Amino acid sequence: MPRRSAVKDPMSGSPISAASSFAMEPVYGPSIVQAVNTERTEAAPTDPNIGFPGEYPYTRGIQPTMYRGRLWTMRQYAGMGDAEESNRRYKFLLASGTAGLSVAFDLPTQIGYDSDDPMSLGEVGKVGVAIDSIEDMERLFADIPLDKISTSMTINSTASILLALYVAVARRKGLDINKLSGTVQNDILKEYIARGTYIYPVAHAMRLVTDMFAWANRNVPEWNTISISGYHMREAGSTAVQEVAFTLANGKTYVQAAIDSGLDIDRFAPRLSFFFNAHSNFLEEVAKFRAARRMWARIMREEFGAKNPRSWMLRFHTQTAGSTLTAQQPENNIVRTAVEAMAAVLGGTQSLHTNGYDEALALPTEQAARTALRTQQILAYESGVAQTVDPFAGSYCIEALTDEIEKRASAYLEKIAAMGGMLRAIEQGFVQQEIQNAAYEFQRAVDSGDAIIVGVNRFTLEGEPGIPLQHMDESLERKQVERVRAMRARRDSIRWQAALQGVADTARSGENLMPAILEAVESDATVGEIAGTLRKIFGEYQETVVI
Repeated sequence: MPRRSAVKDPMSGSPISAASSFAMEPVYGPSIVQAVNTERTEAAPTDPNIGFPGEYPYTRGIQPTMYRGRLWTMRQYAGMGDAEESNRRYKFLLASGTAGLSVAFDLPTQIGYDSDDPMSLGEVGKVGVAIDSIEDMERLFADIPLDKISTSMTINSTASILLALYVAVARRKGLDINKLSGTVQNDILKEYIARGTYIYPVAHAMRLVTDMFAWANRNVPEWNTISISGYHMREAGSTAVQEVAFTLANGKTYVQAAIDSGLDIDRFAPRLSFFFNAHSNFLEEVAKFRAARRMWARIMREEFGAKNPRSWMLRFHTQTAGSTLTAQQPENNIVRTAVEAMAAVLGGTQSLHTNGYDEALALPTEQAARTALRTQQILAYESGVAQTVDPFAGSYCIEALTDEIEKRASAYLEKIAAMGGMLRAIEQGFVQQEIQNAAYEFQRAVDSGDAIIVGVNRFTLEGEPGIPLQHMDESLERKQVERVRAMRARRDSIRWQAALQGVADTARSGENLMPAILEAVESDATVGEIAGTLRKIFGEYQETVVI
């Protein structure tokens, strides 16, 4: 008779895996290591590059028990139209079993324009939710307990404003902001490299990043103040090696900037987090995550001299690869997402978003979002992968790939250091050009048929049937414009003007900007007004064209 694993999900108390014909050991090593929680018996000497889970250099994971102790956080990235529409989707996802929210913002919010700005015309609520003011933020999280859920916000140039709005809403709800947990992406460097939603010149943008580090450390200590992102560079066409190298190079730049601003590395480093892409080459992706974790541990301990073991740990969120989704035969994307999600889990992710199968065509429908979430739940509760920690450790293939990715990524880091660091490499266009070259080579391989994309250049169908798509109500933009104008008409203009002047004065003085921004959002200043005030002081970044 098959027997069921005794491992339980600490959140629900239910078994983590389906019935199994035998019980797997908690951890495997050169000889089987009997481990219960954090205890283990000594085994044969192990390769120091591999080690044990929860031990430096964390190749096998940052926690001794990994998913046996706690599953990864299941997030679904969502945001559409206005705050009320997005709030309905969040409640649907929470009711379906997601454990954390992940907010997508529309393009105007990302680059600091209000919904009624001429620059926003036609973009309001299109690729995420439109947030103009504290009233929008209150509607976005209506009836959602901010002190009991973890919220991730994918926002960069206006990250300080959006975190201030989140904190202001929590205050209005009477919550202790010290207990708020979540992440704000706040990774501005990759915007100059891969996405383009920057506003200010680099030095001023970096100041906003480090100001948030310092303020959040004192006021929202459970908040991750940056999610250093390789995801978007991979979406732009980078290789796995480039994703690791350029992400860690950005991470080193943020750490040095924080140290230069007077922050103690062992105070802020434990709150750093990362964001990686789970791409389609399964074994390479598992090795990629292991290599990145090992490299970061060594960078923090050996290069920066961090003493706190939590400063050495690379904690990361993963999203399956949007660039691998195809408009042709979109149901194939369910399989792609499952393979990519499994790679993230076996690579040791702390948090995971799985894409909807229809996202090459539109924002995901509820059915697509539910299927994406169910993919994670099947991995967690039926596949058995959560029963043992890092089952791939010791695999000849995985260990060789891990070593090779580390070797090649380290070579990139050495080259960037020789150029004067990541800021100089970005200014000279080196990073952008490397990614563009990789993207070009991959597309050549697809066009020639050397790289097979099922349903695109092989195994195609004529006259493919359509699938139901999510359609946004075109009247939402008009309603959002009316809302922000109505809010401006009824706010206390004296307090509002004084708060914006406070933002301008603080920007000029060099003091921490977060208190002034928080006062501004609580005074009903809009995202566009605050960003516009900083534009006047800091100026705007102009991309250097490299020929």
